[in-house]
Amino acid sequence: MKTLIILNDPPYGTERCYNGLRLAHALAKADAANTVTVFLMADAVVAAKAGQKTPDGHYNMERMLKRIASGKGEVLLCGTCMDARGLSEAEMMEGARRSTMDELAANTIATDKVLVF
Repeated sequence: MKTLIILNDPPYGTERCYNGLRLAHALAKADAANTVTVFLMADAVVAAKAGQKTPDGHYNMERMLKRIASGKGEVLLCGTCMDARGLSEAEMMEGARRSTMDELAANTIATDKVLVF
């Protein structure tokens, strides 16, 4: 099964990104045939910023996204949202890549389930 998870909220301050990524990990783990694409848009693009330092015992979005990208998953970033926040590709974590609305539309059509957080 192919699942697309779209995250909109900032990485910290609410738990929507955190819970969306927890579900992404659980889906990938549940069945080796599952593929998960995470599309970060709006303030969620900041979740893929490289070099995040969080307090011990606190979740870290960069690490959670790297688990997706290092498996069979994909992490895509809304390019327009990156530009609006002054984020360059060089500032983003390895394994995440700049994307477009056209690619999001294609992924939406090609996927079995779309979940939005």
